Amino acid sequence: MAPAVLIIVVLRLWPLLLGVNFSFTGDGERNGAMVGLDNYRDLLDDPLFRTALRNVGLLVLLLPIAVAIPGLLATFIYLRVPGHRLFRSVYFFPAVLSPVIVGAIFNLLLAFDGPLNELLGGVGIGPVDWLGDPKVAIFAVVGVQIWATFGMALVVFLAGFATLDPALLDASRVDGASLAQTIWHVIIPGLNRTIQFVFVTTMIGMLTSMFGLLYIMTGGGPEGSTYLPEFYIWVQQGQMNRPALASAASTALFLIMLIVGLLQIGLLRRAGRED
Repeated sequence: MAPAVLIIVVLRLWPLLLGVNFSFTGDGERNGAMVGLDNYRDLLDDPLFRTALRNVGLLVLLLPIAVAIPGLLATFIYLRVPGHRLFRSVYFFPAVLSPVIVGAIFNLLLAFDGPLNELLGGVGIGPVDWLGDPKVAIFAVVGVQIWATFGMALVVFLAGFATLDPALLDASRVDGASLAQTIWHVIIPGLNRTIQFVFVTTMIGMLTSMFGLLYIMTGGGPEGSTYLPEFYIWVQQGQMNRPALASAASTALFLIMLIVGLLQIGLLRRAGRED
């Protein structure tokens, strides 16, 4: 195990510790000087960072939907609905696309005069400013993120189904259980560990891999409403030239992911014991 541990320490843990230490230093004229918790106070006073934190809370609330979609689709594929082989390929296809390509495609689809609003107009619904309304834009970007990444979670669920005892499904059919009852009482308890894994990885993906979509689709706007911590970090590092503040935001993002991940695992384990 020594080589693997050494790689993790050198390429992961050591840079993490350097970044945490750098977050306690100053920017500009105070470059390199220890400033204590000043950077963290600046974060809490920055409305853009507070918006990013609120959006993290929104992601946590939407996480069950992001996990349920690939879970249900994997269930249907596992139960061999007609065309399940085709669906498996079609559902995974968005996962191989670059976020830049996905963002460009949906910029066209979600434009105010784009095809989606034309479709809504055809059924008597007024146009929606999907990417220009501060109350709507974050939901649009998160929806695109779920569409673009759920294929990978679907593959993980299908791998989990390989460990599920088919006798349990056969027994549920013999007992006359409905599809909903089979999912709730057989599939979810049987895939508890897989669900835990998908919850944690999906949340980490939402917090650390949406930069491309945000950059292409909204640029953090409108009015900063689609800011997430990773986008905020890029702005402070690349545009505002405040690397120490960006390090503080990176440390905060790490703590957020750690706390959310541990809470998710704890809740899911408790639910598994209750089942």
